[in-house]
Amino acid sequence: MSSQASSGALAYPAPSAIAELFKPITWFPPMWAFACGVVASGMPLADRWPLILVGLLLAGPLVCATSQAVNDWYDRHVDAINEPHRPIPSGRMPGRWGLYLALAWTALSLLVATALGPWGFGAAVIGLLLAWAYSAPPVRLKRNGWWGNAACGLCYEGLAWATGAAVMAYGAMPSGRSLLLALLYSAGAHGIMTLNDFKSVKGDRQMGIGSLPVRLGIDGAARTACLMMALPQIVVVGLLWHWQAPVHAGAVVALLLAQAVLMRRFLKAPEQQALFYSGFGVPLFVAGMMVSAFALRAAGASA
Repeated sequence: MSSQASSGALAYPAPSAIAELFKPITWFPPMWAFACGVVASGMPLADRWPLILVGLLLAGPLVCATSQAVNDWYDRHVDAINEPHRPIPSGRMPGRWGLYLALAWTALSLLVATALGPWGFGAAVIGLLLAWAYSAPPVRLKRNGWWGNAACGLCYEGLAWATGAAVMAYGAMPSGRSLLLALLYSAGAHGIMTLNDFKSVKGDRQMGIGSLPVRLGIDGAARTACLMMALPQIVVVGLLWHWQAPVHAGAVVALLLAQAVLMRRFLKAPEQQALFYSGFGVPLFVAGMMVSAFALRAAGASA
């Protein structure tokens, strides 16, 4: 951190450091969930493209990017242990620029959210509140892996899905079936968030952050992550079958079975295989989200 102090208050971060702070690779999950909500709404797409594009912008490059900047600022001391190459602990993001960018992107997100009507704006407010509550004291939900991962899962999947469905329905309440699927996939995302915690166990222990790998141990957290991802998908399969969408239910079963094969490899060496499972297992999970969304669209359940 000394390099930040010596760089002076007038120093500016390079564009590459800003891009790294906002972590574009993390924007995909909420943008995908928003698209799932759009599909699940059952509404025609032709006349809603401008709002769909605004919603995708809000979900990824704005709200999600804000959450990444907030997290990196308040995690700078932990990152100095776990990942000292990151923009803030490395000094490439000098002074308090990490905080300034988090505040600026919060304001910009709220401004853009006004274009999506009351539902879209309200969802953005909730998402931003969760982003700050997750990382910033005194709340700092990430100190408890159960609450912190729940907040992330809800923000990344449930809120984004519900916002996409509401935007397509001209601001009306999304259907109960759509909201139920959004909630189930939010619960599944709790496990996905745990995968990200395996790389930072050392720093989390030193800084008193109770991630699930710290609370439950490596093996216990790995089993919990797998259960949190699998159980909601099993419920989704049952619901799709009950809603007379057997083909879509079968597709989710196939995706879940493929995940189970990868989970076996992950459970044998969680710390070494967490990144592998994130790269190959999580895409199968989110593919099931879109399959489920298309099941609602095919049945007209959200019209």
